[in-house]
Amino acid sequence: MASGGVPAGRSGRGGDADRTRAEILDAATQEFARVGYAGARIDEIAARTRTTKRMIYYFFGGKEQLFTAVLERAHGMIRAAEQRLDVARLDPVAAIRRLAQLTFDQHEQHPDLIRLVSIDPGHGAGRGAASERPATTDSPALDAIRRILAAGRARDVFRADADAVDVYAMISAFCFLRVAGRPGYGPLSAHDPADPVRRERHRALLADMVIAYLAAERTRD
Repeated sequence: MASGGVPAGRSGRGGDADRTRAEILDAATQEFARVGYAGARIDEIAARTRTTKRMIYYFFGGKEQLFTAVLERAHGMIRAAEQRLDVARLDPVAAIRRLAQLTFDQHEQHPDLIRLVSIDPGHGAGRGAASERPATTDSPALDAIRRILAAGRARDVFRADADAVDVYAMISAFCFLRVAGRPGYGPLSAHDPADPVRRERHRALLADMVIAYLAAERTRD
């Protein structure tokens, strides 16, 4: 047994510790996304990894701190995906279509992260997790939308009163509902959004909806 109560072979090796932390966070992400904060159990998370309940407490301190770490990583992964958006070389209409569809694809590819960030830390996770979670309002995707809208207005193809936050909300809400509301949301449960044909229809619909709004009769200053 190494010092600090850490089993031999786990301490003193940064790479091993990092891999163990990542493994725990992967399992915890799945567990919290599956059953929420209240339903998640440290024993179950430990069983999904090659570590122990004791090791989880050593690395994270407790369930609440683990949940906070999972949230922080989820937000970081979402931001990293947004930063990979590359629409600068496209015309404004093609750019907003591409951004909407890339956002759609990111939600589809990472359902656990989307369900995870829908968990309200104030309901079951305690005030600590909510207060420790980093507050940030900047978003690479929102910044990209601002630039696209400015280019569209300059070319007189987008309405002058379009607001980037509104467009961001429109795209995010559509994508989020398809993932976070599946299953359990009546209309979506009856018509499976995961069906490939429906998924592609929704992907095209999202882009068409955003472009139709932006190209609607424009309000002049």
